Order: sequence, then C-alpha cells, then structure tokens
Amino acid sequence: MDAVEKIARACLYEGYLLWPYRRGALKNARRWTFGGVYPQRCAGVIGEPSHMRTEVLLRAGPAAKLTVHVRFLQVIDRQVYRNGPTGPVPVDELRVEGNSHLTWQEATERRWVCPPWSPRRGPRTSTVDIAAGTDREALRAESGSVAGTLVRSWQRLTGKVRLSSVPVTDKVMRVTVDMQNTSPCPLPATGARGARDALAPYAFASTHVVLNSEAGDFASLTDPPEELREAAAACENVGVWPVLVSDDPQAAQRSPHFSAGVLSSPITLYDYPAVAPESPGDLFDGGEIDQLLILSVLSLTPQEQEEARATDPRAREILDRCASLEPEDLAALHGTIRSFGPVLGGR
Repeated sequence: MDAVEKIARACLYEGYLLWPYRRGALKNARRWTFGGVYPQRCAGVIGEPSHMRTEVLLRAGPAAKLTVHVRFLQVIDRQVYRNGPTGPVPVDELRVEGNSHLTWQEATERRWVCPPWSPRRGPRTSTVDIAAGTDREALRAESGSVAGTLVRSWQRLTGKVRLSSVPVTDKVMRVTVDMQNTSPCPLPATGARGARDALAPYAFASTHVVLNSEAGDFASLTDPPEELREAAAACENVGVWPVLVSDDPQAAQRSPHFSAGVLSSPITLYDYPAVAPESPGDLFDGGEIDQLLILSVLSLTPQEQEEARATDPRAREILDRCASLEPEDLAALHGTIRSFGPVLGGR
C-alpha cells in the first residue's frame, strides 16, 4: 500500500470505532462524526450538511488533467436473527458455539473515481449511484445446524459530484469539487429522538477526496507561496481540509509549496502527512500514540475482548493484530528519532 493510500485510509476510519472498541462503551454511542454528508431531503431537519466542497489551486498548462477519487464509508445495518420454532426471530445478541453475535452497525468502503478531466475544458457533473442490497450469513452450530443468521442490509445512495475551475492567473486555476447527497430517504419529524442515527445509512460517512494532477501541481493552502497567499485565502472549503500529499518521502523538502497530489479530508492535517512506518496497522484513534493504545488493548479483560470481537469485524482484527505483536514490534514504537539537527543557542 503506497503512502498516500495509507494516510487516506487512516482518515477514512478516523473515529470509526474508539477504544475499548465495544458497543457498550459510552464514547461509541454516537458514531459517524467525521465527514458526514446527508441527503438534501432530510439534512436540515437533523442539523447535518448535505454538501461538501473542496477548493484548491492548480498550477498547470492547457494539457493538464486531473483524476478525482471520492471515498467514503457506507453504513450497514447488521441484524441478528435466532432460528425459532416458527422461524427467524430478531434478537439483540445470539451466542453460537461460545461466540457472541451482536445487532449493531458496520460500514463498508466505497470509492467513486472521476475519469481524467481537463479543467480548462469546462465543468463536468457525474452521478454516484449505489444500489441497495442485503447479505446473509448463516451462524452454524458445530453439528452443522443453522442456529441463526446475520443479515446485513444497506440503503441506496445517490449523489452528484461537480468539477469546475476558474482562472486565477495565466498559469493558476482554482479547482472546485462539489459533492451533494441526493439519496432518497424517509423524512424524520423535527426534533425526533434518534433521527440522526436512523438516517446514517443514507449518508456518505467519513467522506474525503483525493486529487491527482498530470502535468500540473497543486499549491499548498496551509503554506502557500507568497504570490498565491491571497488566492489561497480565498479558497472556500466546506467540511474538509486539503493538504499536499506524495508517495515521495523527500517531497516536503524538495517542494514544500507544491505537489501533484492533494488529500481533502474532514481531519485537520499538515502538508505531506504520513502514517509512521513503525505503526502495525489501523487503530481508528489517529490522535493516539500507538504504543499506549496497543497496551490499552492488551489490558482489556476477557469479557471486554469478547464484546469487542462481537461488536465489529475490524475491531476483531485489531485485537488479533495487537495480540500477535512481538516484543521487538512494541519496542519499535518507543522513542523513534526521525532526524538530527544542530542545537541552536547551546553552550
């Protein structure tokens, strides 16, 4: 996995599920808090946005083309059924062969890719359309009999992505990516309790955009070159924070103000962000120190670990990964020095 993909995926799952990764944990009672884009029909009723905008500066000639990736999580409802004498019965929890299965919500990754687009040839609007669906997983006893079923269902999601540009100078354009959620959804009553959670399956969750340029460079909005500071300040970003990205580990030193890639995410980052090479994998708590968080995971009681495993498949992966780490893996997370430099003002 390349460096840009790793940091983009880390942003995608930021806050997805927080330690101790259990459904019963209070801080997991309200989820999907980053990058939510809700249907226009109901967003205003629940006080959530239905629109996300990225604006960046592109320095390029007439032949420049852009590729735009829109990535998000789609919320999936997971319902557990127990096989009863008269048929399946929905339940909150079901134990099969010592394993617990919980009714809750998961998410799956979605990606929409815009075909190469020439900003100087005018705007383009594309449609995102994901069909509704259902998946069933039989829960079998050791004898082979079906004790229950996990039913995962997701709603239809539709949206519009509009790409446009306006000139700033002869060589610089302001490029805009507008995304709107047009999904059909039930209209909640104003002030209805739990309305936001009920509408999460119709939202684009953790939405972010990755832009790549062929024969062009994006200017930093965090630290723009002097001649573009005013134009950078005029860029209007709604719900996102664009930063420069690159797979080249030396890019920040070679070109601090320009890059061929931009990551526009709901997480506040610095230019050229990167996942630490020592990190053993996603933990969904990007602001945490990996070593501390891993030790906290390993300190969970057997009962807490069992609930975490039943809460989410990705939580199960985290527990298994942390349990398999060797002492040298943990040691690598402690006291790493990235670079050396002269001490100023020393004696």
